[in-house]
Amino acid sequence: MNTYQPQRAAQSRFETLRGLRLHALHWPGEGRPLVLLHGWMDLAASFQFLVDALAGDRPIWALDWRGFGHSQASGADAYWFADYLGDLDAWLDLIAPGAAVDLLGHSMGGNVAMQYAGVRPERIHRLVNLEGYGLPDSPVSEAPKRLARWLDELKQATELRPYADLDAVAARLRKTNPRLSSTRAAWLAQQWSEPVEGGRRLRADPVHKRLHGVPYRSAEVLACWAGIRAPVLFVEGEDDSLAAYWGTRFPRSELEARLAVLAQLRHERLSGCGHMLHHDQPEALAALLSDFLR
Repeated sequence: MNTYQPQRAAQSRFETLRGLRLHALHWPGEGRPLVLLHGWMDLAASFQFLVDALAGDRPIWALDWRGFGHSQASGADAYWFADYLGDLDAWLDLIAPGAAVDLLGHSMGGNVAMQYAGVRPERIHRLVNLEGYGLPDSPVSEAPKRLARWLDELKQATELRPYADLDAVAARLRKTNPRLSSTRAAWLAQQWSEPVEGGRRLRADPVHKRLHGVPYRSAEVLACWAGIRAPVLFVEGEDDSLAAYWGTRFPRSELEARLAVLAQLRHERLSGCGHMLHHDQPEALAALLSDFLR
């Protein structure tokens, strides 16, 4: 199968931070660092297409969250959202001590980026959120049932499905995202999976698939968003994945109300792409970023 050929080579870097061996990709350069944060069940290498499309040679970092990609799993029964902020804070202290960076996050990474920028506003120069909507609020009355379900899941084995080979991984990627080209899918399959006896498995801790015992509380999240001082670029794909995924549980009016707390917001919709904007239209996204991050 033909595969994508990266134009700008990344360097792997491993650091022991907060007790875990964490991994990041680094594209060296000069100037203000751009830090990229991937989404749930994704990994740092997912940004390669976007990095190749960006003009210039500024330094770029893409982090593998704990339990994803080449970063060590936490070993715990759950992944707590605050730990992602702690890991990001530790990375920034290492790669840009005392300096402000440009920060971009996709999906879950966008949510981490927004909360971090609100509680550490001095560390962020400009902020880009790619479809990091957050989650619908969970009614308070559902808390006991949610915790009970989490306790039940702790007693069950959690495994990720195996794949026969790289072609099977690539096929699954294209099934999830029909816009993904075969060459990009073939390259991503190599990054997203690792060889095991009898085939391949995703580079992710199965615990990430477990229900989280703590419900999403938008009031707390928005209190963090309100502290953001950096200009924010919020980018959506034209496919309206918000409605496709959440339906009436998360109406667009709720998203607009959340974005309204931001003092400096630029809201764009990118044609020809769905939720995975950095896979579907990396060149068009790079053009938006080049204009915004000047």
